[in-house]
Amino acid sequence: MVLTAGQTHEMRVADDLLGDIHHAYVIADSAYSAKALADALVARGCTVVIPSNPTHPLRGYDAHLYQDRHLMENFFQRIKRLRRIAMRFEKLARNFLAFLFLAATLVWLR
Repeated sequence: MVLTAGQTHEMRVADDLLGDIHHAYVIADSAYSAKALADALVARGCTVVIPSNPTHPLRGYDAHLYQDRHLMENFFQRIKRLRRIAMRFEKLARNFLAFLFLAATLVWLR
C-alpha cells in the first residue's frame, strides 16, 4: 500500500506499485486503462485484465477473470467499516498508514 494525497489519482503511483510485477494477471478497473500502463505490463509478460475506459479505444479483456476484482472491492469495504480508517482520525500520514496495515492484517486473519 502507498498513501497518496487526497487529490492525487492513483495512476501516478501505479508504476511504482506494479514495477516488480512480472508474468502475472493484473486486474483493475477502467480508471487504469491507460495505454502506457497496459503496454508496460505486457512488456513484462503480464496479462492485462482491465476493461477500456469509454473515452479510450476498446481493448479486449477476460470478463471471467475480471469478476475476481470483487475480492479487492470487498477488502476496501471491510476496512472502511473501521471508524478510525473511515473518518481518518490520524493527522500524520505515517500513523494512518500504520492503521491501514493493521486493518489489512485483521481482514486477512478473519
